Amino acid sequence: MAAAVQSSSIPPSNVEYGGDEISALVLDPGYSSTRAGFAGEDVPKSVVPSYYGLLETSNDERKYLFGDNSIHNSLSHHAIENPMSKDGTVEDWDTATKLWEYSITSRLTNAKPSNVTTNGLNDPFTKEELDAELEAQDNEEKPLGENPLLMTETGWNAGKAREKSIEIAMEHWGCPAFWLARNGVLASFAGGKPSALVIDVGAANTSITPVHDGVMRSPLAGNYISQQLRLLFSSSTPPIPLTPHYLIQSKTAVDASTPAQATYKSFSTPQHPSFRHFEEERILTEFKESVVQVWPGPGKLTSNQQGGTMSNEDVTKTWPGRPFEFPDGYNQLFTHPRFHPAEPLFDHSFHPFPSSSPPSTSSSGPNQTLPHLIQQSLSNIDIDVRPHLLSNIIITGGTSLLYGFTDRLNAELGQMFPGPRVRIQAVGNSAERRFGSWIGGSVLGSLGSFHQMWISKKEYEEHGPNIVEKRCK
Repeated sequence: MAAAVQSSSIPPSNVEYGGDEISALVLDPGYSSTRAGFAGEDVPKSVVPSYYGLLETSNDERKYLFGDNSIHNSLSHHAIENPMSKDGTVEDWDTATKLWEYSITSRLTNAKPSNVTTNGLNDPFTKEELDAELEAQDNEEKPLGENPLLMTETGWNAGKAREKSIEIAMEHWGCPAFWLARNGVLASFAGGKPSALVIDVGAANTSITPVHDGVMRSPLAGNYISQQLRLLFSSSTPPIPLTPHYLIQSKTAVDASTPAQATYKSFSTPQHPSFRHFEEERILTEFKESVVQVWPGPGKLTSNQQGGTMSNEDVTKTWPGRPFEFPDGYNQLFTHPRFHPAEPLFDHSFHPFPSSSPPSTSSSGPNQTLPHLIQQSLSNIDIDVRPHLLSNIIITGGTSLLYGFTDRLNAELGQMFPGPRVRIQAVGNSAERRFGSWIGGSVLGSLGSFHQMWISKKEYEEHGPNIVEKRCK
């Protein structure tokens, strides 16, 4: 008969969870990047792309490349892939494990011992010697043998995926203790709110999480805006080419809106299409950060001004443009079109480019704009709780840093909920906005009172991976 699960009110011994003197690690995997660091610190020390390079060697072996310094090298047959699916959950567990281990061991802890048979430091082994060496290596300290691990997850993560996470932490990395927490709850914790309405606008997904019950999500996020930018550039007259940095050998300064004068590199072996697409995304990210703007409101971009006949878009035509120079030297002053790519996040009927209809998910229906998701999310909450959540709205995620985003959201919410007091908490520090869930995990994992909550190695061995479903609600 299985032993009962240890009550969370009874703190485990130091041996079980690592003790106060051992620093816990916080791992926050996302679609665009993976963040890792020690609990109690302000920002993660290790931020690596979730994308990785894959090289096919001459003997049909796969070589994995992790980190910024490796994946941006223009090597032949260099494919760029991502272990995460578009909904922010893990799709390739083997590679995700390698990536997460790299993000931790490359900056925070020592790397896992290399294989004695392939590290090139030893003479050939006999079978008996090899068995003894491998057995000794298995008994050596694992990469996270001294560090409890707090890991984040999406609000829609499946039960099997949660069990796989604790299995990796306990069995592959040897963690003495583990905890799994949802992104929205941690972002609320980072903002100092016991309950809040968390709006997380990341790369692949936008999610609305009432830290009370339920979660709504939408694919209208950073990657969707990047798709809109590609349509904007291709529909311009003349079309604006996206030429990545690695293709440019030299360039000459040119006037605005005149063709680029650049010398391009040539490669004997063509680059993998995924590598070029990945490098183009870097340009789009720079463009989003420096040029793209959200109409601040009130009203939609296509609406008329209050008490006038001029549309809001006509108003933006009178505003100063923003310049941007592409890697090949082509530069242009972007005026009112810079408001178009982000407008579908707020206006379901706005489709300025051909084939720009937003993707759909079964969870949110055809209208997946932020105002609609917030309204849907709050409709599932008790009516007495809604005013409290509206007065404690937390904005997080890198895409929420778009210029004018918070002003527009405040205008939309004020129009939708004229009665309750709407209060938005959106920190101006870009690091805090990008790493909201990691910071919440850092605060939580550093609390002495939280140590009684850890799932210890002993509990895992007694009850198996499904203990995460019972403990990490």
